Amino acid sequence: MEKHSYKEDWIAILTGSFLVAQGIFFLKSASLLTGGTAGLALLVDQLIPLSFGTLYFAINLPFYVMAWKRFGYQFAINSAISGALVSVIADHLYLVITLETVNEIYCAVAGGLLMGLGMLILFRHRSSLGGFNVMCLYIQDKFGISVGKSQMALDCLILMASFFFVAPFIIALSVLGAVALNVVLAMNHKPTRYSVTYTS
Repeated sequence: MEKHSYKEDWIAILTGSFLVAQGIFFLKSASLLTGGTAGLALLVDQLIPLSFGTLYFAINLPFYVMAWKRFGYQFAINSAISGALVSVIADHLYLVITLETVNEIYCAVAGGLLMGLGMLILFRHRSSLGGFNVMCLYIQDKFGISVGKSQMALDCLILMASFFFVAPFIIALSVLGAVALNVVLAMNHKPTRYSVTYTS
């Protein structure tokens, strides 16, 4: 496949990061969770007085190192920038948008779909969000298992662990959002169509 230009990659990184942050905004507005490191950050955000963005970037730091070692410095740098953008945008969206009416089901589906679309864009432009995305991309590259399937399995584990901290209804809606996210990835990011071999 023809490679994207650097200009296209950076526009995609900005677009994908914004979509992910917007999805997180919907989830936070309904006090919902998700899987992966974003789910961990949303969960911990409810327990200690640190912002989602700060927690999210800190949790992802070891995975950026993993990305550097496995996929090369360019992929790792792109991923770190994407993660930083998501952290900053998600923490400051309240300055430009608020929700007067919050429907939890809508927020779960919209949040999951937006995050899935954003992650899909990033994956196709030599980037990720770090965290379990890197692990899932490695699994796809090594074993041919699609990102969506492995991501869904990890997300379910995170959400099951959240059962001890939040109400079952919130868990159920969070699972709905995680399913929406991973359906987008599973349907649109096939290992036979896209390979992850970024070495520059």
